[in-house]
Amino acid sequence: MRTPSTTPSWSVGDVIVHRVDEVPLPPATGPWLLPDATPDLVLGQDWLRPHFADHDGVLHIDSHSFAFVVDGSRVLVDTGIGNGKQRANPAWHDLRTDYLERLTEAGFPPETIDLVILTHLHADHVGWNTRQVDGAWVPTFPNARYLTSRTEREFWAGQDMDEARRQMFRDSVIPIEEAGLLDLVDVPAEGARISPGLRLIPTPGHTPGHVAVELAVQGETALITGDCVHHPIQLAHLGIGACVDIDPRRSEATRRALLASLAATDTLLLGTHFAPPTVGRVVTDGDAYRLLPVSAD
Repeated sequence: MRTPSTTPSWSVGDVIVHRVDEVPLPPATGPWLLPDATPDLVLGQDWLRPHFADHDGVLHIDSHSFAFVVDGSRVLVDTGIGNGKQRANPAWHDLRTDYLERLTEAGFPPETIDLVILTHLHADHVGWNTRQVDGAWVPTFPNARYLTSRTEREFWAGQDMDEARRQMFRDSVIPIEEAGLLDLVDVPAEGARISPGLRLIPTPGHTPGHVAVELAVQGETALITGDCVHHPIQLAHLGIGACVDIDPRRSEATRRALLASLAATDTLLLGTHFAPPTVGRVVTDGDAYRLLPVSAD
């Protein structure tokens, strides 16, 4: 069994951000998710190896959450894929991971979470919103408020969703709404301040209401990507988008603006799908960027 000391963490001022691992995703994820990230392009970026890609140009992609305490609130950002969920993607289907044990070992038992921030409403970011108890899907974090952007929820409410997505909403979103736990936040261009050290940043494109999460504490800053950046290869090749981007042009524009704002700063970039070491600083590399990894504390 893991101990809290083995949970990777990074300091942002006096806030400790913990990475709570769910599962490494299979090698087939990269070619499906980022089809333009061909092995030749990947192998052209030596700095991606060995952490973010292998020597055959196969991308390493993970599923994890971030947990921290800021301004007196115990916060979890995104909730992964979840256990026992019926999913069309075989890599997500009917998982049996020890995610909740890892979360508890990191010092965040489910009942102690005050705030769950959902960067967007895709299946691999909302799965642990709920867990199955006596055949029913119930909130995993019963004492928390769940936050997502109003634009995000209203977009999906207006969509004629396929059965797989309807299933995801039935088991992972609607139960928290019916429990009265989901709050919708208006996120203007300048962002939405949740507390003095915590802000939601609009990063649309992957989905219309996608947000990144900014921590700013004691003069230090970190930004959790969600899916506005899936993999560090997108720093080197800004035009590479995800097959599931709803608005690819807007997604690329968002990515370009975000990375330009981070380059040559001390801001930590925490990738929601970045394989270990997961965290780094954005540095300029020619006419694009690369990630300079920062080891866990």
